[in-house]
Amino acid sequence: MTGSILEVRGLARRFGGVVALAGLDLTVRRGTVTALIGPNGAGKSTAFQCISGVIKPDSGTVRFEGQDITGWRPDRITGAGLVRSFQIARGIPRLTVLENLLLYGQAQPGESVLTAFLGTAAQKRREEALREKARAIAGRLNLARVLDNPAAALSGGQKKLMEIGRALMADPKLLILDEPVAGVNPTLSAEIATHIAHLRDEGMTVLIVEHHMDFVASLCDPVIVMAEGRPLMEGSFEQVANDPRVQEAYMGRRAVHA
Repeated sequence: MTGSILEVRGLARRFGGVVALAGLDLTVRRGTVTALIGPNGAGKSTAFQCISGVIKPDSGTVRFEGQDITGWRPDRITGAGLVRSFQIARGIPRLTVLENLLLYGQAQPGESVLTAFLGTAAQKRREEALREKARAIAGRLNLARVLDNPAAALSGGQKKLMEIGRALMADPKLLILDEPVAGVNPTLSAEIATHIAHLRDEGMTVLIVEHHMDFVASLCDPVIVMAEGRPLMEGSFEQVANDPRVQEAYMGRRAVHA
């Protein structure tokens, strides 16, 4: 399918006297890896929070696959297929990687009190299907060798991969990633970029907030630049990096090309 999967129009949000979003418009096209960038305080994180339902906007609309999801609860938004990761992995440290992935599988058999107690054949089949799915996701993200390790024992980069895997367990149509390579070494950053590119090639749409411009340059097209709670411009990385308005927003050419 072509066209847009996410449309945000006039999104506004204040925190007391601070304007975080001042009429944000953005569109994410299907099958793209779109980056949302901007200097600190531009409103990127607030935009993610409003889109994913963590906070409600004061005004404006968020439409996902043509449906108005403005103000929906996060679990309802996730169930519709818009799934986000978090900058800090939200796994449970004492659980294994496999157990953390299983927590985010859809249609958990234990979600029904009756099936949890009776242990039906259908429940067992569903549990095994979720385990197979978790193993497959771990395999594609190079986490198979640590699948039985506690999350607390993972490196920072592996925790980032587990966070992406957690999101994939929820069967996203649109995957939104909050700084997926923050604090990650360059080798693993390149590996994460490759994983995301493969997801795009398989038809998934991805929206990313990221400060590492080399990562954005290697992967994302288009790039949407925010400043002061509003969209500043959209284009290829080369176009935005060479735009005087963007350079001014970042307070110098070096910040954009860093």
